Amino acid sequence: MHIVVCVKQIPDPSAPASLTGDFRLDRSGKVLLDEADTYGVELALQVREANPEGRVTLISMGDATDVSGLRSALAMGADAAVIVADPALAGADSLTTAKVLAAVTKELGADLVLAATESSDGYTGTMPAQLAELLDLPSLTFAKAVRVEATTVTIDRQSDAGYDVVTSTLPALVTVTAGAVEPRYANFKGIMAAKSKPVDVKTLADLGLSDLAGSWGQAVVSVTDAPQRQSGTALVDDGTGAQALVDYFASIKVL
Repeated sequence: MHIVVCVKQIPDPSAPASLTGDFRLDRSGKVLLDEADTYGVELALQVREANPEGRVTLISMGDATDVSGLRSALAMGADAAVIVADPALAGADSLTTAKVLAAVTKELGADLVLAATESSDGYTGTMPAQLAELLDLPSLTFAKAVRVEATTVTIDRQSDAGYDVVTSTLPALVTVTAGAVEPRYANFKGIMAAKSKPVDVKTLADLGLSDLAGSWGQAVVSVTDAPQRQSGTALVDDGTGAQALVDYFASIKVL
């Protein structure tokens, strides 16, 4: 069984965020594996442990100058990683990201694809569904547990009332709810082993996707600070407080 996990390297959340000259998130500093992706990696490793012949490959898109985020997931126990790094992808939207990751997934040949419900630096929540559509795979969403038996995958889907049990045949794509499991810590042996695990860097040309460059046709043209929050109105009850509240609620159309 080949399990593919979509992961993303993001700027260190503890560092102050800044923008580049073209109003994009500055990613030039230290990068980390998105915490949201650690849950998918953990569930992938659990599935592999239940299926000893399986292997786990990480796939990503972004700058490959620093791959320490990928190395941290390899140290957890993943077997290999592929990252698509191409300057022409700067500012790409979620659909373009899905097209790139779909091309990588097709090359690898995946039985099960895992992804976070959304990234911590984008929050669109649309990429996994787009990826499933491009790969023509069933999409099982908001999983808190994943089990694979033969050619069937079963998830416990998080819900307001508890969870639903959802089943599909493989191959399939599953999105994992943040906090669903406790991701394992990499031990010293895993950290040392991660240094020699393969991280394959690809370009758009390698994937036959050169025509994707700039295809999203959008750009941020300006950024302004959010307005400062204004102080509220203080009402002093001098005997008319109740009427003042009624008048206020009426003015904002609550009454």
